[in-house]
Amino acid sequence: MRSTGPTRRAVILGSLGALTTTVVSGCTNDPAPGIDRIVVATGPPGAVYREIGGALARLLDQRLPDQEVEPVETGASHDNLTLLGAGEADLGLANLDSILATDVVTEGSTIQAVGRLYDSFVHLVVPADSPVRSLSDVDGLRVSVGAVNSGTEFTARQITEVTGVRPEAVRINQASSAEALAAGEIDAMFSLTGLPTPAIADLADQMPLRLIDLTGPANEMVTVYPESYFPATIPATTYTGVPACPTMSIPNLLLCREDLPERLVYTVTDTVYTGASRLAEQRPEAAQINVRTGISTGVVPLHSGAEQWYRHNKPASEAALRPVSPPPTGAGPRAV
Repeated sequence: MRSTGPTRRAVILGSLGALTTTVVSGCTNDPAPGIDRIVVATGPPGAVYREIGGALARLLDQRLPDQEVEPVETGASHDNLTLLGAGEADLGLANLDSILATDVVTEGSTIQAVGRLYDSFVHLVVPADSPVRSLSDVDGLRVSVGAVNSGTEFTARQITEVTGVRPEAVRINQASSAEALAAGEIDAMFSLTGLPTPAIADLADQMPLRLIDLTGPANEMVTVYPESYFPATIPATTYTGVPACPTMSIPNLLLCREDLPERLVYTVTDTVYTGASRLAEQRPEAAQINVRTGISTGVVPLHSGAEQWYRHNKPASEAALRPVSPPPTGAGPRAV
């Protein structure tokens, strides 16, 4: 990954000072003058973050001809938060539970939100003929908990700490987890992603699978962390031959650096919502993206550019943001 360190941050901060003059004069349609590259932190192979982040980067690359938009592979939520906080990424996806468990979102935070995109679902996957029937049955067994610093690893750790279940944790990414499960090298795999999870969908086409009912653990998690976890069900139509299964869901946010220009974040927000149907053609989770839920980012503050976009596009009866101001010059709605 190419560094976007202090020199680039200085350029961005300097562009903020020039932004006021640009907005007033309307002399340019470039929403990010002085910035030549935008880094989007995505996720690991076999995960929805990797695919939806890459699809979003492609839409932004079309929308921003003066910038190179570069998606980068990461371990997922924790890595993305770290990269954003260090100024090495400009946009990134993260699960709300991972965000709430860190100190990156505090007063004066350098990380803010573009909006809530879709919800991830906790999967605990086993071969169909496995003797495992409940979460407690994986105690002492070899279980993939996702890649190091991934959202899956974090959530699996939260679940096992709350429930007291102690599997032998194997830390590998989604694609490698599916391969290991098929080879009998692990007994089960956790996955926290949108529906359907590519690695699990591919594996279900190759061998019979089951999802473990997580009704009890979900109730415990909702009690302990009511802002992060919500009871949910993975529908029967999600994976070949796999029946519906109760579990828990967690909101996913698109985050950005606080020091990005307002016009740029306005354009990013507009691209997310005007391009949602195109994203959904590649990833079904994107069908959840809508203006009504977009501002539901919990404790994570919205970037001022995103706030303006929601104010200009959200029904007045639901508006709960700052007073309306004109759209940033050159950043108004545009088909993507």
